[in-house]
Amino acid sequence: MSLYDEGHTVAGWTGVAIATVGTSVAGAGVCVSSGVLVAGGLAGVVLSALVTWVLHLAGWGKPPGVRPREEWGMRVRDPYAEGGHAGCVGCRMAGRRPSSVEVSPRT
Repeated sequence: MSLYDEGHTVAGWTGVAIATVGTSVAGAGVCVSSGVLVAGGLAGVVLSALVTWVLHLAGWGKPPGVRPREEWGMRVRDPYAEGGHAGCVGCRMAGRRPSSVEVSPRT
């Protein structure tokens, strides 16, 4: 078992798989001089970003930073995804704001 949270999530692996297929199709399109294949491959890359984002918002991704050790497994959903993650661009793009407000101590 790893000593570090490497961020292996369903959202991450799914996005990488779709992006790999998309870039392979685009590369094949370049090799055979087919604009249709290049465009289809690039559409696959865009699709991979959208699928990854949707899975992250559904709780199959991870928040920024290191998670607690018990949340490192691939089958563990993120319980805080619905409310949004602090510092997460994807959550901000979806209009989600973290429910907890950071309060600075009084001096």
